[in-house]
Amino acid sequence: MPADARTIAETRAIDWLIRQRDPGFADWDGFADWLAADASHAEIYDMIASLDHDLDALPKTAAPVIRPETIRRPSRRAWFGGAIAAALVGVVSLSGLGLFGDTNRIETAAGEHRTVKLADGSRIEINGASVIELDEDRPRFARLASGEAMFHVVHRDDDPFVVEAGASKIVDLGTAFNVVRRNRATSVAVSEGIVVYNPGKDDVRMTAGKAIDARDDDKAPPAVRDVDAGSVGGWRTGLLVYNGAPLSVVAEDLQRTAGLKISVAPEAAGVSFRGALVVDKNRARTVADLAALSGTTAQRQGDGWVLKR
Repeated sequence: MPADARTIAETRAIDWLIRQRDPGFADWDGFADWLAADASHAEIYDMIASLDHDLDALPKTAAPVIRPETIRRPSRRAWFGGAIAAALVGVVSLSGLGLFGDTNRIETAAGEHRTVKLADGSRIEINGASVIELDEDRPRFARLASGEAMFHVVHRDDDPFVVEAGASKIVDLGTAFNVVRRNRATSVAVSEGIVVYNPGKDDVRMTAGKAIDARDDDKAPPAVRDVDAGSVGGWRTGLLVYNGAPLSVVAEDLQRTAGLKISVAPEAAGVSFRGALVVDKNRARTVADLAALSGTTAQRQGDGWVLKR
């Protein structure tokens, strides 16, 4: 395996271990798919789990510790359980030591969803194919470099939470809001409370049920539009709602949220989509629904689809 590919696989293995610490973790099918995707993934996962035995600097814990030397591998099931038990002891400290890259940069794969809990009680839900950057020196700050995230902010009058997305700044006034960053453009939609877009410059104030779309080269403040507050951040539950969005935007959202590879033929690029899409476990059904609702035809192309008139 090339060095870069191995580094990515090691980072993904650590990511799986961290996520499995959450009692609500349920993506075992996704984990199994990742293991099966490459024969080296099981070896890498096992290696990282076993590193716990050698890290003397890890904090002590009262919880029972399963050491790597006690793990037996007569079968995949036995190996799987033992590896997770060993990993739970030290994976966070491994990451904190900076052995596997910048822990303040969180990157998700297409179709992968993650939740990050911040020290102040705020929470960031990150959609697939997205990059969030945090700052140890600014605990009430996050940068959405690309992709999409839903922010649930604990409000503090004397210390507002700031989100940067490209040239845009979004400041909370006690709220929950969704931010999308793509193609030098930023979209913000508010489901609870109030946010201010670019305070001191544009000073666009948005309450629940309001949204904006702004481009980096816009000279005037973006116009506020109405949205259904209940549908803001709907990607988290597999519901995507649109009111006149370009078909290319819908295809991009589906790739980010569900890992679907959808391209739009030139003759269908101008199609405007209105409606609600449910991301079905049967991804082909979701694509068929999109085609039917948009008046296009979905044709299989390699491992994805292309939408045509």
